[in-house]
Amino acid sequence: MNNTITVAVTINVSSNKVWEYYTNPNYITNWNFAHETWQCPTATNDLWVGGTYNARMEAKDGSSGFNFEAIYTKLDIGKSFTYKFGNRYATVLFTPNINTTELIITFDPETEHTLEMQKNGWQAILNNFKTYTESN
Repeated sequence: MNNTITVAVTINVSSNKVWEYYTNPNYITNWNFAHETWQCPTATNDLWVGGTYNARMEAKDGSSGFNFEAIYTKLDIGKSFTYKFGNRYATVLFTPNINTTELIITFDPETEHTLEMQKNGWQAILNNFKTYTESN
């Protein structure tokens, strides 16, 4: 697919903390959902090229859920990574600034949902990440 979607957020903490909270499964389960009616009860993350990421995302009422699984294809510790999920790719970039970190994700959209819905969902997860990371 030629089109990509980009979402971004500026977090008011150091890039080291942003990297840790974004990649450590102990933190991932606390922020990795787009809406308060959802949850991420489990996550694993083998952070190396060829390693796998797996996060269980499900509605709190048990009505639906799925595993988000990916394989890392590129990795620059503390700075960026790219992973493949299905036949799509996403790149996550961590840009440190003075007392803040910009987190940018660019991903290949799927064809089942509108581009706007996909962008809004990924942005909501990033916003949740920002809130969690800044308050802990």
